[in-house]
Amino acid sequence: MVGFRPADVPPTAAVKVIGAGTAACIADLFTFPLDTAKVRLQIQGEGKGAAASHGTAVRYRGVFGTITTMVRTEGARSLYSGLVAGLQRQMSFASVRIGLYDSVKSFYTKGSDHVGIGSRLLAGCTTGAMAVALAQPTDVVKVRFQAQTSSSGLNRRYHGTMEAYKTIAKEEGIRGLWRGTGPNIVRNAIVNCTELVTYDLIKDLLIRNTPLTDDLPCHFTSAFGAGFCTTVIASPVDVVKTRYMNSAPGQYSGALNCAIAMVTKEGPLAFYKGFMPSFLRLGSWNVVMFVTYEQLKRAIMAARQNYTTTL
Repeated sequence: MVGFRPADVPPTAAVKVIGAGTAACIADLFTFPLDTAKVRLQIQGEGKGAAASHGTAVRYRGVFGTITTMVRTEGARSLYSGLVAGLQRQMSFASVRIGLYDSVKSFYTKGSDHVGIGSRLLAGCTTGAMAVALAQPTDVVKVRFQAQTSSSGLNRRYHGTMEAYKTIAKEEGIRGLWRGTGPNIVRNAIVNCTELVTYDLIKDLLIRNTPLTDDLPCHFTSAFGAGFCTTVIASPVDVVKTRYMNSAPGQYSGALNCAIAMVTKEGPLAFYKGFMPSFLRLGSWNVVMFVTYEQLKRAIMAARQNYTTTL
């Protein structure tokens, strides 16, 4: 088999939490430029009326066109704008929503070996909501950095991660750091359920019905399938979340108002702006994340067993 062999002792909740946070950070390092391109495409069109009156053309066209334009006009570093907040987010966010998923699922099934789709969905919703409540400020700062252009010089909204947290709290109040919590909880309930439950189900089906075992090829296939399903289902909520979190105070009265404004001014296809970078990012992120996570769990447990054996 490829990779570490399954440990005799199942990984503890602590191992899963640490493994999930670490794996998510590694995945972010690889896929962050795609996430930044997605944010730029999602917010494009907010000022459509003003732009049209000034004869301003659409700036970004497609994921690779967006990345090329950003590198040409702002430099390669702009692709990683907000990375510090992104890593802070993953360490606090993914460790909860992914690391605690199995424990919460076991809690709902009372330790039963038979796990139904309802218990999986409930566990996904629970850990997703818990993660948002904890990590929302890091998500707000990450999106704000990704949305601002590096070419604006002194007019940039924020110049550093800690300054961003302080500025938002000062200008918008503590509630500003939790801007968009509602749509983000909805988004992450959808994402978590689709991503984790789909990964869980595909993995179980592959192990039961194909020659694949609980190892790298199975993890890779399950993660890629989960990434595609998640992108299709979660894109509309993700676009609204990005727009609302990046909006100026008072621009929208709420997430629903933001969604209505999008439909009115840009049409329903606006909900799928940035779909390709979303899919490229989620698909690749899922593959790196879940493969790394599974291998980290086994490596940690194998090291723990070896240490116990030598005592």
